[in-house]
Amino acid sequence: MKLTDLCRLVFHFVRTRWLLRFSSRAALQAWQQKKITAFLKQQLPLTPFYQQYAGLTLQELPVIDKAVALEYFQHMNVANISLEQASAIALQSENSRNFSAELDGITVGLSSGTQGPRGVFLTSGKERAKWAGIMMARTMPADLLHSLIFRATPIRIAFFLRANSNLYTTLNSKRIHFKFYDLYEGVDVHLPELQAQVPTILVAPAHILSRLAELKLQGHLTISPQRVISVAEVLEPDDKSRIEAAFGLPVHQLYQCTEGFLAYTCELGVLHLNEEFIHIEPEWLDQEKTRFVPIITDFTRVTQKVIRYRLNDVLRVRDAQCSCGRVSLALAAIEGRCDDILWWQQRNGHELVAVYPDMLRHAITMASISLPDYRLEQHGSELLIAIESGETATINEAMNEMIAAITGLAERLGLLAPNFKSMTYVAGEISSKRRRIRCVSRTDIQHIRHIVEKSAEVAHA
Repeated sequence: MKLTDLCRLVFHFVRTRWLLRFSSRAALQAWQQKKITAFLKQQLPLTPFYQQYAGLTLQELPVIDKAVALEYFQHMNVANISLEQASAIALQSENSRNFSAELDGITVGLSSGTQGPRGVFLTSGKERAKWAGIMMARTMPADLLHSLIFRATPIRIAFFLRANSNLYTTLNSKRIHFKFYDLYEGVDVHLPELQAQVPTILVAPAHILSRLAELKLQGHLTISPQRVISVAEVLEPDDKSRIEAAFGLPVHQLYQCTEGFLAYTCELGVLHLNEEFIHIEPEWLDQEKTRFVPIITDFTRVTQKVIRYRLNDVLRVRDAQCSCGRVSLALAAIEGRCDDILWWQQRNGHELVAVYPDMLRHAITMASISLPDYRLEQHGSELLIAIESGETATINEAMNEMIAAITGLAERLGLLAPNFKSMTYVAGEISSKRRRIRCVSRTDIQHIRHIVEKSAEVAHA
């Protein structure tokens, strides 16, 4: 790392860790507004897509999504890099598994593409150093920070993911040994190297952490990291319990995506939005304002603009303010995508009601037996259930428990339970994000109304 980048990293670490503190949420929002105003004034005229909007406030700018961001990719970055150029170098890196390539000094990366076309992100060297400083400030516990500064032994980070990036390896230094474990090669193949590394910090998607926890509980893995961090997918309750039992530590989370570093867990294990760097406009999904889709603006990112970008994720607000003292919004959970929301019919009405993934996960977790891995897919009025292979009696028992748990949830919500149907369990690729719950298609409510109206006519006649 260049000396200038190291200085920049240290500056942003210190600033994030100790200086960006606010006495109230109102003070944070006022500071945020000043930063956003200055950012828009400086950056909109420099960015082709936004030049026509120069002089407008944030609320007057258009809300965009992934489709718009990809269509106008070259006009939303100041490096004049086209989507074709960025995609070509990113795909080359993915195919070669060598992620060190840059495009005119800009790091290019791809999202996993689990939903629609793959997103593309660009970061400059300055932005990588800034990101590293912020990330370290958010994730480094006090004891490891003390070790980093005063002890001879370096911090060792084990990082399991589908793809590496210069963004992540920015953390690599004499004091921090960063080791990437490529999930395209599987998990078990890395175990000897992981054992030899003896990681201080273990970072991986939830289902990978769960697999490592299982190996640890079975005695096949002896590592004892001092911090375990879940990334890239929803942390399911059963995975969380298994990981914490195996490593004897709370599981921390990072909410990082192509569009930015959005949330992190504090020392108490509570998720907080990274509002000192990201502005979030909530698009509320319920009248109680408990769940929302985030519309994000990163007012620190210059190379590629992320302004009023609507994600497809569902975030649930925490009931009470976190006692850690931070005034940034605390989350109860990152529930998944909007496409993971199921839609069931009211018991005494014709409308469809949203059933959020976390409701299903909680109901299934409360079943009377420990259930194996599963998949749920809504296809119209049918809910297809797949149970991980095992003894037939065990699968049948698990299926009955699953149906009972879901039926009970429907009754508590005043909804009609869907028609249950079994489907074959297919384990996903180890390198892919796991999605246990999906809505493939909703019930045709117009068809339901037609049947009800016809029944009423017959009864009346």
